[in-house]
Amino acid sequence: MVKSVADVMSHDPIVVTPETPIQEAIQIIAERRISGLPVVNDQGKLVGMLSETDLMWRETGATPPAYITILDSVIYLENPKHYEKQLHKVLGQTVQEVMSNGQMFTTTPQTPLREAARLMHEKKVHRLPVLGEGDRLVGILSRGDIIRAMASSEAEA
Repeated sequence: MVKSVADVMSHDPIVVTPETPIQEAIQIIAERRISGLPVVNDQGKLVGMLSETDLMWRETGATPPAYITILDSVIYLENPKHYEKQLHKVLGQTVQEVMSNGQMFTTTPQTPLREAARLMHEKKVHRLPVLGEGDRLVGILSRGDIIRAMASSEAEA
């Protein structure tokens, strides 16, 4: 029998809002021993993800861009906007200031598990938000969920 995402996903995932204080989100991640949190708006729609990688900026800090000076002029060797983005993450006080909200990969409960696993592998993501009707977050699929499904399939065989 082909398993779907709904068969193995974590239902009712722990979520935060963009306004959640970053320290509160850090506590949730640490206490629940999870690697990331979906960020939803008031309607329950996904607006971003907060991952351990996003939070690492707070500890590592931002690296100023390399530059040279010629005749009292500063010439940046890389885009200073990248530094501004890093600095914003380091100093952020709310989830919205720190979360990733670029291209997000999602799945649906009906998607075959193999297809979702392939997407996670190809895109190098650790978790996929599962969206139901009206693009509302209904679950989350993690690599751990897939591994546990593989283990249970082997045990049944």
